[in-house]
Amino acid sequence: MSILGSILRSVDRTGIEPVAWQPPPAPPETGLFGPSRELDGAQLWKLPTGRGPEDVAVDGDGRVITGGDDGRLWRFDVDGRATELAHTGGRPLGVEVLDDGRYLVCDSRRGVLRVDEAGRVELLADTALGQPVLACNNSAVGRDGVVYFSDSSARFTIEDHRLDLLEHSGTGRLLRFDPSTGEMDLLADGLQFANGVGLSSDESYVIVAETGSYRIQRVELTGPRAGTVSVLADNLPGIPDNVTSQTSDGIFWVALYSPRMRLLDQVAPHPTLRILTANLPDFIQPDPEHRAWVLGLDGDGRVVHSLRGGKGSYAPVTGVRETPDWIYLGSLTAGTVARVPRSELAT
Repeated sequence: MSILGSILRSVDRTGIEPVAWQPPPAPPETGLFGPSRELDGAQLWKLPTGRGPEDVAVDGDGRVITGGDDGRLWRFDVDGRATELAHTGGRPLGVEVLDDGRYLVCDSRRGVLRVDEAGRVELLADTALGQPVLACNNSAVGRDGVVYFSDSSARFTIEDHRLDLLEHSGTGRLLRFDPSTGEMDLLADGLQFANGVGLSSDESYVIVAETGSYRIQRVELTGPRAGTVSVLADNLPGIPDNVTSQTSDGIFWVALYSPRMRLLDQVAPHPTLRILTANLPDFIQPDPEHRAWVLGLDGDGRVVHSLRGGKGSYAPVTGVRETPDWIYLGSLTAGTVARVPRSELAT
């Protein structure tokens, strides 16, 4: 370690152990990735309390379910009126509607939860394979009720996600859990901040977003290649967050937290600079440019849709969900859920 590195380590307040890596050059924001305004003018539904509807789910009646940073789980009717469903006692992130009308919640502080209409909260899993689920983030649920979920980091909580991204030590996991038997197994590890999770239409594979590597991984679930991990989409133009399961027309929607950050990529090969960055006061920490952006990938990982918003659009987008009439958006920090009419999108 250099003299400067030794000095920084002696005063470091974060405990990060950065791993040097070289990100690929970011794709130019031209052509398909160029600026556009499809997500401008979104309709906004305000959370009655709290902020941060990080993910959005839609039930069979068109009602939107989301969670806020105050631990409350909300359901909006088709006119935008909110009803409190439950208080998880933690921080709800990923939300899925189960076939029996209950809700599957990834709570970053508590683990995998199941919530019923009466507001009862059931803890399904807070450990996995002998380790705590430190950063439960997002999930997908198969037709058989099996849950696929991400544990973003074994080093840092969701609140300290910036430290995990700066460290780049790859401790995220994708896990499979069967609530009916309690069986838990590991599908992929070594992930750079494991995030959004989605299932293919035939449930032959599951995808997981690697936020820290700007890519989407694919894990085979059936056939002779079951367990094989491969890259579905690499070198995305932004920082991927939640993803959807494959839609009826073959699309995986991917929420982009922000475009790629040039400074973050520039310091990636230099651990000492990342220690310095991690210890900067919050008010001078590098901040991403937040404008609405979601991608649509086909089953081969090709980007076939890129929907963006301009300055002042709903952002940062961390959750996305499609219905026949609307694109719904969630955000880690906003005080509202957003929706854009499908009729106005040139997809």
